[in-house]
Amino acid sequence: MPASKQAPTKREIILVSNRLPLSVKRAPDGSYQSSLSSGGLVTAVSGLTKSTSFRWFGWPGIEVKDPAEREEVKRSLAAHDAVPIFLESELAHEHYNGFSNSILWPTLHYQSGVIFKDAPWTAYKKVNELIADQVSDAANDGDLVWVHDYHLMLLPKLLRERLAQKGKACAIGFSLHTPFPASDFWRTLPVGKEILEAMLSSDIIGFHTDEYKHNFTESCATVLGAETKIPGKIQYKDRLVTVDKFVVGIDPQKFTDTLQKEEVQNRIRELDERYKDQKVIIGVDRLDYIKGLTQKLKGFDAFLDEHPHWRGKAVLIQVAVPSREEVKEYQDLESEISTIVGKINGKYATPDYTPLIYMHRSVPFTELTALYSISDVCLLASTRDGMNLVAFEYVACQAKRHGVLVISQFAGAAVFMGKGSITFHPANPNEISEAIHKAVTMNDEERKENYERLREFIYNNTSAKWGETFIEQLSARAGGAA
Repeated sequence: MPASKQAPTKREIILVSNRLPLSVKRAPDGSYQSSLSSGGLVTAVSGLTKSTSFRWFGWPGIEVKDPAEREEVKRSLAAHDAVPIFLESELAHEHYNGFSNSILWPTLHYQSGVIFKDAPWTAYKKVNELIADQVSDAANDGDLVWVHDYHLMLLPKLLRERLAQKGKACAIGFSLHTPFPASDFWRTLPVGKEILEAMLSSDIIGFHTDEYKHNFTESCATVLGAETKIPGKIQYKDRLVTVDKFVVGIDPQKFTDTLQKEEVQNRIRELDERYKDQKVIIGVDRLDYIKGLTQKLKGFDAFLDEHPHWRGKAVLIQVAVPSREEVKEYQDLESEISTIVGKINGKYATPDYTPLIYMHRSVPFTELTALYSISDVCLLASTRDGMNLVAFEYVACQAKRHGVLVISQFAGAAVFMGKGSITFHPANPNEISEAIHKAVTMNDEERKENYERLREFIYNNTSAKWGETFIEQLSARAGGAA
């Protein structure tokens, strides 16, 4: 931010998310140690520290019952400007797995057949209340509060009520990192009205695309009778709320720097030699039903079936990062994917060729950048996806190869990157097959032209820019600059 915005007394930003962006571990000597993760949100706020100080509130990911141990965890996290919100394991489970990921997440992603239950909803409300209590106590009058994602959709209202009781006024921003469904679908959620009302206690609500913003606005008009005539504004009761699109991104330089490391360059040479006679297709996804992994694999199967001359010449390397492993639907999905993988390899493999390499685990960042770099195609088949930053990451690693991005039309990233990529409908295996074929046969000139278009987009829409833009707007709503 410009130097003129740096005031002698900094306005503090309070970031609130379900999980803190740190890992907290108990050392052999019994002490607690914490280390910062490298997520996009961490990068987004790191560029703001010169003009603004911030604290991060959230669950530390572990249950700590002993008061003395809680104090030690607090001290460990304080070194990273983080504040833990301690939850009992059963409450945390019901909030996260019971409501957030078994009821709210599927609704936001157009998944039908969701069964509403009162107990998880009660836990969801309880966690939002506990967080509101702690944040309202810690906040100073005039602070900016930035709430993140679907786990905390009730927080803006609960927080505003508590701040008012304490005589404090804080601008509250909310960012949703998932899609928001059309109003007819949102109405299938029994507590949808209560959630909308709570979100509208924010000053600014940010979405990743215009479609999500429009769907939310329409839902507020349909479900609540809110006034939506002013573009980008929702009038509800005595509040005028700003609703806007904020394009989230990555830090491309981090990938560029990692690619220069000697260990990564050595790995790239090894992989290039290993796959020198083959086209490599990379897929990197959380193991989640919204990522379209079964559709992707069936599309790849169709590709090898319909284009037999590519057998032995094309390989799909699919990384499926474990996710929500205690949820039955995710366990069933992993079993289904493993079965499909086995059938494809059983059908097309030879002693010299494995068409599908499936890794159900996390991959180190250095290995991931090497895999991105040597791949000719990146295939993303999301059935619904808030954005999908893997698309950005792949482009960041393709300065030399100019690989082709093949992406589902239902990924948020396709809205912005569609012109430089190949898009398809994930429900049609033949359409996926043809998209793969087009990608592996694309000429160098078109590949380079597409890459340059995508590269410009990811460098113009970084995570740091996203964070700065949101905070600047929130600061303006608070009546001044940060």
